[in-house]
Amino acid sequence: MVSSPSGAVCDGPDDDTSGAVLDLTDPTAFVEHDPYAYWDRMRRSDPVRWHPPADGRPGFWAVARHRDVQTCYKDAARLSSARGTVLDVLLSGGDSAGGRMLAVMDQPRHRKLRQAMLRAFSPRVLGHVEQAVRQRADALVAAVVGTGEADAARDIAEHLPLNTVCDLLELPAADRPSLLGWNKRALSSESAEDDPFDALEARNEILSYFVDVVRERRRRPGEDVISMLAGAQVEGEPMTEDDLALNCYSLILGGDESTRVTTIGALHALGAHEEQWHRLRTGEVAVRSAVEEVLRWVTPAMHFARTATVDLRIGDAEVSAGDIVTLWNTSANNDPEVFARPRTFDVGRAHNPHLALGHGPHFCLGAFLGRLELSAVLDSLVRRVNRIEILAEPPRVYSTFLFGHSALRLRLD
Repeated sequence: MVSSPSGAVCDGPDDDTSGAVLDLTDPTAFVEHDPYAYWDRMRRSDPVRWHPPADGRPGFWAVARHRDVQTCYKDAARLSSARGTVLDVLLSGGDSAGGRMLAVMDQPRHRKLRQAMLRAFSPRVLGHVEQAVRQRADALVAAVVGTGEADAARDIAEHLPLNTVCDLLELPAADRPSLLGWNKRALSSESAEDDPFDALEARNEILSYFVDVVRERRRRPGEDVISMLAGAQVEGEPMTEDDLALNCYSLILGGDESTRVTTIGALHALGAHEEQWHRLRTGEVAVRSAVEEVLRWVTPAMHFARTATVDLRIGDAEVSAGDIVTLWNTSANNDPEVFARPRTFDVGRAHNPHLALGHGPHFCLGAFLGRLELSAVLDSLVRRVNRIEILAEPPRVYSTFLFGHSALRLRLD
């Protein structure tokens, strides 16, 4: 049994000869090492591990097994999201948007705000955007097929999710390049040399932008999502301008970053596994199945975090009230107890209960939209492309939250 510092002394990560021990607070660890080997060792030897304090920041729990991660996602009563759901934010003292933004909110307000937002993001409401998404995806793929070298990030993945969310929010086309730049800086960097304040500045730029948009929509409401939220009531009262801006910020970050990284990962996986691309292209496997395997394989959000509100047990670990608990989706989605041959990319995987979109009360609000966008790209590839050739090993995103590639040089024949 392992306890947090409020109980018995516990061991931190210990080095061994089978691979590097990762500092989960350091983006370099995910760029320079194989995290899957680390998670494999952790699931077998220490599936709920205490990551000790360092550099003045608190320690935290890291949960690796699928069954434990899934159980934690469902236990919203004892594992709170209100202080923050990203490790870096919690280690810095917590999220100032706690209790105001859907992603960092607990019941009962979370349920009521989610119900209001689901009306704007339900499959029934989003049905009318499907044709536009498929047309845009097809045009992006068509523009690079047969043209020689392309960058999947720059030429395809950066345009589809951002423009789709901006269409729903009815944001001007002229503003979208700035929003893309801010989004990319908000959750990741190019390298360790980047100024960490760039991310904070980018987040502030997004929030400031949406405060202005919310004010305008309240003066001149339309049929868009922002106008609908501006007119909605939560617990009998309308949301403030700042709260509306915070939730728009959450929508555009979540709707853009994860789908962008997943789309790059889909093209890389299909190019690197020719036999799987053949199965998809020939119709042996349905696009729907491939979408789920891509989500599992890429798992763009490596973790989400919670804060224990009471003492509780997770696996064999005794977690104390106030402890930070990180739920590692990348490990859960490669757990051999759940997934046969998890490090095999299998577009026809029959049993695929991945957690790439979360689970429980905080299951991804934009899951339908993200799956639609990825499906649209794969559909277009199937119709237009014979061969996907990867031209260079792609650079990884520099982040402790996002996992994937920031660029991908390829040729679509």
